[in-house]
Amino acid sequence: MSEHPLWWELAALAALLVLSAFFSIAETAMMAVNRYRLSHLVSEGDRSAKRVAELLSRTERLLGGILIGNTLAIAGATTVAGFVALRLFGEDRLVVFLSPIVVSFLIIVFSEITPKVIGATHPERAALLLSLPVKVTLRLLDPAAWFINLFARPILRLAGIRPEARSETPKLSPEEIRTLVLESSSFMPKKHLSILLNLFDVGAVTVQDIMVPRARIESVKLDDDLETIVRQLATAYHTRLPVFRDALGEVVGVLHLRKVIAALPTRTLDKETLESMLAEPYYVPAGTPILPQLQYFQENRENIALVVDEYGELMGLVTLEDIIEEIVGKFTTSVPSAAPALSWDEDGSAAAEGTLPVREVNRALGLSLPTDGPKTLSGLIVEHLQDIPEADVSIKIGNVPMEIVHAQGRTVKTVRLFRPVEPVENTEPSEA
Repeated sequence: MSEHPLWWELAALAALLVLSAFFSIAETAMMAVNRYRLSHLVSEGDRSAKRVAELLSRTERLLGGILIGNTLAIAGATTVAGFVALRLFGEDRLVVFLSPIVVSFLIIVFSEITPKVIGATHPERAALLLSLPVKVTLRLLDPAAWFINLFARPILRLAGIRPEARSETPKLSPEEIRTLVLESSSFMPKKHLSILLNLFDVGAVTVQDIMVPRARIESVKLDDDLETIVRQLATAYHTRLPVFRDALGEVVGVLHLRKVIAALPTRTLDKETLESMLAEPYYVPAGTPILPQLQYFQENRENIALVVDEYGELMGLVTLEDIIEEIVGKFTTSVPSAAPALSWDEDGSAAAEGTLPVREVNRALGLSLPTDGPKTLSGLIVEHLQDIPEADVSIKIGNVPMEIVHAQGRTVKTVRLFRPVEPVENTEPSEA
């Protein structure tokens, strides 16, 4: 009986190496494919994507079948390579020793590393392309996989793994979603990226974080003479103004300038008329999260709320516009009397008003000053100093050096911040 040609064995060896490469690239691509992108393709009716999703829904069957097929292919390639070596070089001991080494090299290069790199580099394309062959192969290998799983399942159960549970699309944590958004920053406008990032933080923001402090509220005082009040109404930047009665700061209502303008043709403007136009003030606790507050504004057609502390003392004012700007960023024109936008100067410093919210300073300068305590820059400095602030005093909060430029009473009016060079763990203030 004549021997078959040598090229038959060489062709069989090459075919087995290709088969092993097929299983390697299929395994890597299936495991690396983006599940969310795959779900999108399935929703669009892509047949290949549906096959991939079906295969991934039973990870045990998929991996078991691929590993069985790959193991059989490698075993076959090793056996055929031994026959080829014996036919070419005889039954020499060196040949018997080198034959497994050579075939292992071929398997590692052509059936493992190369296909797995391809599968990891183009997982979606490879998974979709190989989905049909993999599905057919798994059906052929189902009997062998069933027999092997009889022994594998008890071991998995001992390890606390339930292989019968179907694989589901993993749920991402907020931080993981935030990372995905940041990694996609090159594919979206900067403004859109900023809005998405703001949405991750908005749940922890309270009205106290974004309110206009009491000292900066534009208001009307009924104790002033009528001429002063009229002049103030004529030059007011806002359309709704809180109205105070006395030096103790009693809020008697909120005045809408539209009502004043509508009444001018028919009524004489005096203090009694102004009081009759006042709307009942709406108070909100300082710790109210801004999302429930936004919902309240929408449901009750309100636009303004007065923020009070636990003792009922007025702390500030928050508007619907303030909440929206916290999410989408500044979109209105600046108040004429407001300070210029905060930014670093060429010398690496930035001058800021003490009344600025710490969150605003962090956002404008890219800092990480603590926001869980005092809400204004002045309050933060006074808390760290634990003393009455004085001009020309330097402190360091976190890794941010700063110098008090102007102080009045117990408040810091102006402070100069310096760009941090190195993070420093010690946050205790130091006087210069």
